Amino acid sequence: MGVERAVTRWYVQRQRLLAEIESLEQALAEQGQREEQREQLAARLEEARARLQRLGPCPKPMMG
Repeated sequence: MGVERAVTRWYVQRQRLLAEIESLEQALAEQGQREEQREQLAARLEEARARLQRLGPCPKPMMG
């Protein structure tokens, strides 16, 4: 059960990060953003991508 919990936790964290990255990319793509806002969004996007990278691969291969 412990491995299943770790896989589920990893999957949820990954999905949240992917959703955050997608929303930040969408916000950056919208026109009319001030330069300061664009810089903040870009910094948040890079941080989210770094967190996704640190999350790494699934702790145990998922059955498929």
